[in-house]
Amino acid sequence: MAMATFTVTRVLVPVDFSEPSEAAIACATTLAQQFGARVDLLHVIDDPMMLGSWEGDLERPERRMVLEDLSSSARHRLESQARDLSGRGLDVRIHVRPGRAVPAILEMAAEAASDLIIMGTHGRSGVAHLLMGSVAEQIVRAAPCPVLSVGRLRAAVEETVPLPLGLAIPAQ
Repeated sequence: MAMATFTVTRVLVPVDFSEPSEAAIACATTLAQQFGARVDLLHVIDDPMMLGSWEGDLERPERRMVLEDLSSSARHRLESQARDLSGRGLDVRIHVRPGRAVPAILEMAAEAASDLIIMGTHGRSGVAHLLMGSVAEQIVRAAPCPVLSVGRLRAAVEETVPLPLGLAIPAQ
């Protein structure tokens, strides 16, 4: 029986700027270098003013300004990460989208024809998991491609993926 091959040409990395998403970027860097894949960094702006808003509040100038500020800040942070990855010879694209994380990630994966999603997971359990759910878990269940879920930096990355020379993992 012939063994199927797995080729990766496009990797989607949802980024929330947390430690687990930094670990996901480190894994994506290694895999993208090994496969010669493009990396799409995605940050989803979850509108902080949506909860508890009246319909008329949704068009207020303050809300628009908050979203613009959040989007601008996220874009600057992603641009910095993209410059670092580009300096390592990777083709990197950045995306900032408003909305809810799960639908936005799934839409981006489909639009970008991603072969793999590498995302951080916070590892919540118990009541925190019950109340907040797990974005990673929902993505694993619904994604149009395989999903690699990454936890803490050192334990998740150093033990499972050999890092290329010069790729540093920030101290915890």
